[in-house]
This record gives sequence, C-alpha cells and structure tokens, in this order.
Amino acid sequence: MMSDAIYKVTNPLTGEVEETFPTASDEQVKAALEAAYEARASWRATPLEEKVAVMNRVADLYDARQDELARIIGVEMGKPSSHATGEVWLAGDIHRFNAKHAAEALADVELDLGERDGRAFMRKEPIGVIVGVMPWNYPYYQVARFAAPNLLLGNTILLKHAPQCPRSAAVIEEIYREAGVPEGVYTNLYATNEQIASLIEDPRVQGVSLTGSERAGSAVGENAGRNLKKAVLELGGSDPFIVLPDADLEKAVADGVSGRFENSGQACNAAKRFIVIGDEAYDSFVSRFSEAVEALVVGDPADEKTDVGPLVNEDAAQGIQSQIDDAVQAGARVITGGTRPDHAGSFVTPTVLTDVTPEMRAWSEEIFGPVAVVYKAKDEADAVRIANDTLFGLGASVHSASVDAAMRVADQLESGMVSINEPPGSSSELPFGGVKRSGFGRELGTYGFEEFSNHRMIRIAGDKAAASSE
Repeated sequence: MMSDAIYKVTNPLTGEVEETFPTASDEQVKAALEAAYEARASWRATPLEEKVAVMNRVADLYDARQDELARIIGVEMGKPSSHATGEVWLAGDIHRFNAKHAAEALADVELDLGERDGRAFMRKEPIGVIVGVMPWNYPYYQVARFAAPNLLLGNTILLKHAPQCPRSAAVIEEIYREAGVPEGVYTNLYATNEQIASLIEDPRVQGVSLTGSERAGSAVGENAGRNLKKAVLELGGSDPFIVLPDADLEKAVADGVSGRFENSGQACNAAKRFIVIGDEAYDSFVSRFSEAVEALVVGDPADEKTDVGPLVNEDAAQGIQSQIDDAVQAGARVITGGTRPDHAGSFVTPTVLTDVTPEMRAWSEEIFGPVAVVYKAKDEADAVRIANDTLFGLGASVHSASVDAAMRVADQLESGMVSINEPPGSSSELPFGGVKRSGFGRELGTYGFEEFSNHRMIRIAGDKAAASSE
C-alpha cells in the first residue's frame, strides 16, 4: 500500500502522497556495492582534468534545469520557490568551485627535511567506496557539498537520500550520469537504515558521511567507529545570534529575520537563539524583530511572494508546536505567532518567544522550524554564558559597530563557525562544520577534499642515503 512505502513524495501543502518509490532489495544494495567497488580503480585512474570537465558539466546542468529542480523540492519538502532556486544555484556553484580548485587542493605538499637530503611530500589519494546519508532540508546542496570534492578526488559514492526526497535523489543521479559520471561511481540507493548499517560494516566501504539528527549521527558514528571507518557527521545546531549594545539594530533585525526564517526555519545553522545585551537594546530589538516577523508571508511554496512555507510534514509541525506549547505552559511569553494557522498544510506560524528558562525544552532543544527565542543578557560575559549553554556548537553570529568588540565575543564562543555582522549562512568557498554535539569534520571550501583522502607520505632518498645503503 502507498502508506507503507518508505520513499514517497508527500506534498506538505496538501498532505497528499503524490508518488512512491520502491525500497531497494538486499540484492540491489549488494550489486550497487559491487559496482562501486569495481569502478573505484578506473575512476581513480581517470585524469583529473577529465573529472574537472565532468563536474563543470554537472554545474551547467544544475543551472539549465534550475526551475524544474526547484519545483521538485517545493513539492517534496515545502521549500519556498525563491529559496529553492537559490539552493539549486548553490549546488551548481559548489561543483564549479570544487572543479576550479581541485588541482591546487590535490597538489602534492612538500615536506621540510631539514638537513637531510632527498625529498618527501604528502599526496592526497582516494580511499575507495564511501557512503553518504543525506537529509531532506537541503536536498541538492547537502549532496553537492559531499559528493563534488569526493568525486574529484576519485572516490566512489553510494548515496542514501532522505525518504522525503526520492524525486530529487533520482534527478541528482540523472544529472551525474548525463554529465559523464560512469556507472558505479555515483549510485542513488533507496535503502533502509539497516541496509546502510550493513554497508558501513562491509570491508569494501571505507567511510561514511551523514548530515542529520543527533540520533542518526550517534547510530552511524557508533557503527563507523566499531568498524574502524572514517566518519564525518554534521548534526543539529542551536546557533546564538548575539547583539551588542552598539549594533545597528535595523540591520541586526533584517539579518536576524533572514538568518532564522530562511527555508522556513529548517536549517541546522540557522540563527535560533537571539541574545541581546542591555535593557534598552533588548526592548527595541524585540519590538522591531517581532514586527518584521509578523510581516512574513506564509503560504504556498510555489508562490514567489511566500517567505515561509509548510514544514516538511505534519509530524514536524506538531513537534514544533509541542515545543512552543511546552514553553508557554512553563511561563514563556509569545510576542507573535505561537499557534498553527487554521488551514490545510503542515504550517507553523512564525513565532517569537521570550522569557525562556532552562527548565523549558525550548532552552536546550533545537527548534527546527520558524521559531525564534530572544534572550536578554546583562553584559558580554552573560551573553557568552547563554550562548555556550547548549550541547550544540555549529555556528554563531555576533553583531556590533566595533569589529574588535565582536571578535572579543566571538573568540569565546564554542562553535565551528562564526559570522560577524551578517546572518549565518553557507557558501561554496567557506568551510562548514561544528563541534560538541553538532558533529565533526568539515565540508566546503577546499576542506571537502581532506576528509576522505589518504594523506600518503612519500619519501625519496637522496644521493647520500642511496650511497650509504650500498
């Protein structure tokens, strides 16, 4: 029955199941692994300039099919059209950036031998078959930042996408094939979690990259560690957005709205906790910020005027509303929003909460939806304390008229990334990743070439060493 399918397109605007996809059989997963293992030698031997040409063709295909690809994820997970087209563009740009910088990123690095003769250098080489487990919130971007550098490096990939995104998963594989990626080098699998666990355990698989929940990351990380496999984990975030008293409040409000409500608030590195220093700045920020949030347009993802679409599914919407209700019942204050709209679709009204305390779920849990929590801090030390009082450590942002003051605060934050006077975000050239329970490893920039490579040391003896051995 359709409702029993794991991989299915359920339109979050209507709740209707539009298409189902068959789950891979164990035989299909086994065959995909065998093909990836078989393809690794020839793909590794393919000259880099040929791989670069393939990645540039991938980028061109993302550009050429932008509107089509954007519509697919609008239906799959409710992404507003302007956000969706931006994601498609970014996926293409990531492939183009990695293609441009592959030669320098993969160049040999000479080692200083001091007084010893001869030569030594480090060379990045592929490790073989790697597994990717990707989330639904950025269907193209997440795959691109994982796959592009690893395909250029020479690894082969088995990719399990989120069950909510089977159409986009299929079209990604289609784009790679059309661009010239050989069979077996990149394979989309509609696999179960159990099948992925079996792949990680197989000695032919050398690593796994997962972007997703803490629960999924813990399971995959445990399995990878038990089987001595390299893992990259990008998990949740509860990023602080710190506003110093001298900040330009108009700009901080605009940055805060875009940093929190992009992708309907469903981003790991979104600004989630707004920490404002001082009574006057806090009151002004809350007033202006709430007014801007109230002006956001909630509606059909296909409508270009929509700022906030439905959440990925009804379970997600109910979960977010539960977090809001828990906070309110424990004494939190709703400045705007706080309830679900009275129409169809998995919507949550954009919400601003204040007076959140450590006893509430909203203090310690990641809120993966259109909800902003605003805190008042007494001073910089108090702001840093609130910011670091979380199990997560993905991103952060600090806003001040003084870059020195912003850096003073930023240097005390426990995060993998920090932005000064701009909202958190992602781009092809900037490394991405976190600390604490936000995971480990880095992607994007040229750091994506580092994680799943064999950093081989090569030592070439000089004349003196050769003579002494005779």
